[in-house]
Amino acid sequence: MAATIKWPLKRLKQITSKIGSGATPRGGKNGYKTDGISLIRSLNVYDFRFTENDLAFIDQEQADELENVTVEQRDILLNITGASVARCCMVDPKYLPARVNQHVAIVRVHPEKADARFVLYCINSPQFKSRLLALAQGGATREALTKSTIEDFEVPQPPLPVQQRIGSILSAYDDLIENNTRRIQLLERMAQALYREWFVHFRFPGHAQVKRVASPLGPIPQGWEVVKFEDIYRTASGGTPSRKVPDYYGGDTNWVKTQELQDSFIFETDEKITTLGLENSSAKVFPTNTVLIAMYGATIGQLGILAQPAATNQACCAVLPKIPGFGHAFAFLTLLVRRTDLINLRQGAAQQNVSQVVIKSFTVLKPPVEIVSVFNDLVEPKLDMIRNLQRKNQILRRTRDLLLPKLISGVLDVSKLDLETGSGAK
Repeated sequence: MAATIKWPLKRLKQITSKIGSGATPRGGKNGYKTDGISLIRSLNVYDFRFTENDLAFIDQEQADELENVTVEQRDILLNITGASVARCCMVDPKYLPARVNQHVAIVRVHPEKADARFVLYCINSPQFKSRLLALAQGGATREALTKSTIEDFEVPQPPLPVQQRIGSILSAYDDLIENNTRRIQLLERMAQALYREWFVHFRFPGHAQVKRVASPLGPIPQGWEVVKFEDIYRTASGGTPSRKVPDYYGGDTNWVKTQELQDSFIFETDEKITTLGLENSSAKVFPTNTVLIAMYGATIGQLGILAQPAATNQACCAVLPKIPGFGHAFAFLTLLVRRTDLINLRQGAAQQNVSQVVIKSFTVLKPPVEIVSVFNDLVEPKLDMIRNLQRKNQILRRTRDLLLPKLISGVLDVSKLDLETGSGAK
């Protein structure tokens, strides 16, 4: 049950100096540049975090035409259309200068009237997010938030010093999450670089003494083999327990769907099932460290590694070792580094897919097991560190999300806390 707000409510237009969205730059996608001024789109905006994945760039001339939607430090970015409507974050200053397109609104909080971080946390709190989503779904054709809807949206307004304290408390969690995320990204790059160095460029220890021989994949080190993926790993798909049997659902076993494959470890899933009687259904429980790959639709080729035993739906292909020494690290990085090659084998007119048959017959290199073993000794500790950091982030997010409604409602009193409430926000 949502906590009762004890603070007065104010409309966003009462505490902001700007609310507005951008436009598509001249030339559309064909006009994007390889570098220049950032153009922020809805795919860059998530709740609490900004992602640089697929960040677009425009030149100065294009940016001048969008000067009225220049992003400033501490601006709140709010998605206003489509499936990602109401996602909300602040942009890291390192991506400035920037502009936004027509799917993202800038909400610029007046610093003398409210604290931008506090307003961001209000919008992202469950109670207020659900209200915003309800307003967005009131559109005639698709989910959308209009400027007037945003302007009239109400958020609680405790005294400014209280807002600043709450912003500092909650942003401390996000700072830790961001630091851990940067460490994860560095470890991921290191693991992928090591894989490419050894198994793509063939600069593994002792490579200078190994001759190259011809193969269907080009020259490869002598003693290496070109094989089918199924020669090294076995595969299996999951299933959906019958919805007609309610007892299958609501248990404590994770049930993974393709949208939960994010090229990372999987700790929790949106839906859980029970293993009681599961042997009578198509679902299977796979062990820890099983590698999963999405076979269908928009998520095709996305990967995950089970951090604990879990079941999957039928759109996930589970990859399990067949030969000792060829474990989850080698499988995951092979599928990640060569993802484009695998996706290019997709089939199907109505729904593009890479079936188990395609995955099994995918041509891969099989290095000598002693080389893979040395590789595992180097890369598995990195994957273990990634797993631990992702777990820490999960705990930090859960703690932040528990505190959030209690803080912005005033249930937890922070008025007497002596905290640093400077403007050094992300």
